[in-house]
Amino acid sequence: MTENVPESDLAPETDQPWLRLDRRMLLVHPITEVVKFIPVLIGSVILGTNTGNHLWGLIALALIVGFALTRWFTTTYRVGPTHVELRTGLIQRKKLSVPRSRIRSVDIEADLLHRVLGLAVLAIGTGQHADSREKFKLDALDADVVPRLRAVLLAHTSAGESPAEQQIVDPLRKGRPEYASHDAREIGHWQGSWVRYAPLSLTGFAIIAPIVGIAFQYGIGQVLFSSDAVHSLEDGSAALIAIVIALLIVAIVVIVSLAACARYLATYFGLRVLDDDRTLHLRHGLFTTRQITLDLARFRGATVNEPLLLRLAGAAELEAIMTGQSPRQKILPQAPRSAIERTLAELLVPRGAENMATSPVQQQGATVSTAPLIAHGPIARRRRYTRALSPIPIVAAVLGITSLAGADLSPWWWLLPALTAPIAAALAADRYRGLGHAVLPATETNPAWLITRSGSLDRDRDCLEAPGIIGWTVRQSFWQRRSGVATVVAATAAGKKRYLVVDIPLDQAWALIESATPGRLGTR
Repeated sequence: MTENVPESDLAPETDQPWLRLDRRMLLVHPITEVVKFIPVLIGSVILGTNTGNHLWGLIALALIVGFALTRWFTTTYRVGPTHVELRTGLIQRKKLSVPRSRIRSVDIEADLLHRVLGLAVLAIGTGQHADSREKFKLDALDADVVPRLRAVLLAHTSAGESPAEQQIVDPLRKGRPEYASHDAREIGHWQGSWVRYAPLSLTGFAIIAPIVGIAFQYGIGQVLFSSDAVHSLEDGSAALIAIVIALLIVAIVVIVSLAACARYLATYFGLRVLDDDRTLHLRHGLFTTRQITLDLARFRGATVNEPLLLRLAGAAELEAIMTGQSPRQKILPQAPRSAIERTLAELLVPRGAENMATSPVQQQGATVSTAPLIAHGPIARRRRYTRALSPIPIVAAVLGITSLAGADLSPWWWLLPALTAPIAAALAADRYRGLGHAVLPATETNPAWLITRSGSLDRDRDCLEAPGIIGWTVRQSFWQRRSGVATVVAATAAGKKRYLVVDIPLDQAWALIESATPGRLGTR
């Protein structure tokens, strides 16, 4: 994310003053550091109790608070015509320098404490991976200053202007502009009824599982299984045990669902998606608010994510495909499919063409988002069933050999292949239904689009601008060569980097590449 810049190259920056973070951060950082080092404080209190010297706890607290206070004195930043610089550190000084032309996004966060004090955290993203020590983050700034500073940092997204041509002023002396320009159009917003889709994802399990794991690690499992209530169940009837297990499963599902709903509300409450033709603005959060600004010049398409449970409920998620961004840049969380398609259609309209009266432009976004897909044929169908059903006869053969060898095998084991066979067949059928692709050719006003979809338990429909494709790969495994199919891989600098068209007939692979990027194949 950062680069070492020779001092001679920073001459234009030297005219800009070094700025400090807001003084109110002196109230924020001690609290956050104390919370972070709670285990250390508990250990110091225990040590002081055992040694009879209760000052150990106060000493540890004073050191933590003192370390937090030094951040204000040792952190400075400045915004120059070509670079943004940050200096941090007391014992080991560090200087980060980011070219403004490489800034891809500016994120703004504010938790409850920051909001009470009128502060915010600003983080700069360049699209490159950086660990926590190398991230360009300003914690914390006056909330009234942050929108202006964000506008300055993203000034290079304006047409016809470069960062060096912008007039750089002290951000602390400017007023606070609106969150987005007045002519920004809203292409999506969150609704409270969407929370019903939250339990259909795995976020609840991700919240509860670590808590349960820690509880069992500290002996709660031993306490439960050795209790008198459990022993009384072991001596009871099988029906009673089954009822207790069923109630336990229901309780787990309820707890997980409530945890998923709580996280969904806290994260996405009040979400609004605004498009001003240059940047995409996202704002959401209940306790911790977050504002994300994305440069639409980096936009290369979108992905509709349809996990099985969400798909059965008529819902999906929407993610942007952008260069220099996370491969999973979420635009809309779990939401009705109609809301996803409406926002997707708005996103895929060519920049600056929203108000044009021509019918092709008006229909461009809707056409890409709802275009019918080409099925991949009987060979692809057969491969789906072969992969799903092949483990079942292997399991049956193992059980048969074990039984013939004289092992005392319970008949219940034969339910394993018997029950999994219809499930595997249904999964194979659903995987084939979800497999397909389409290529929308370029027109005078619109680029060509590659649309590909695959998966069942986790299904993605990727809509990728063909001009963003930088290379193609036609790949065949041993069994694909004998079946006459191939996997076409479209390489791009955006999103997941590799977008696959799986098990397409080989004679169609070359036609797909030529229709999406004419002339790219050359002479064959």
